[in-house]
Amino acid sequence: MSDIAPNEVVSDTPQALTDEAILARFHAAKTVPGSARTLGFRMVSVNQAERRVEIAFEPSIEAVGNPMGQVQGGYVSAMLDECMSVAGMITSGMTCVVPTLEMKTSFLRPAIPGPLRGVGWVVKWGKTVCFTEGELYDPEGRLLAKASATAIPTPFAKFKK
Repeated sequence: MSDIAPNEVVSDTPQALTDEAILARFHAAKTVPGSARTLGFRMVSVNQAERRVEIAFEPSIEAVGNPMGQVQGGYVSAMLDECMSVAGMITSGMTCVVPTLEMKTSFLRPAIPGPLRGVGWVVKWGKTVCFTEGELYDPEGRLLAKASATAIPTPFAKFKK
């Protein structure tokens, strides 16, 4: 499930929002979840037409490092999960959260704490399930990890307490 505070960026009804307006919603969020802070999450771009998002991460060695000085794999997976879930939120017209049902991550090279770039997109959007993919890159543009996931689009209204 995306860890972005959905009550600040998602609405109950679809709205005609530009990519820039959605990006501004993320930047203006008043509450930043602890996991997003830990990962150094920052939205970079939104492309509704391509159902794609780009997210910058800047995790610290103290927060996510393993004994080898690399980003522990679970945090790499969390970054990819954020990218894919947020792409789903964008695809829903900002009306759904997109909890992950299952996810597969392939680790291709070590991620070093510091600036990283994640990209997430929706491959297929259905009424009850969606399929997403994501990639994580280092500052030199080298692919570090890839993931694919199955998720369940859930209207934001169902998450209200």
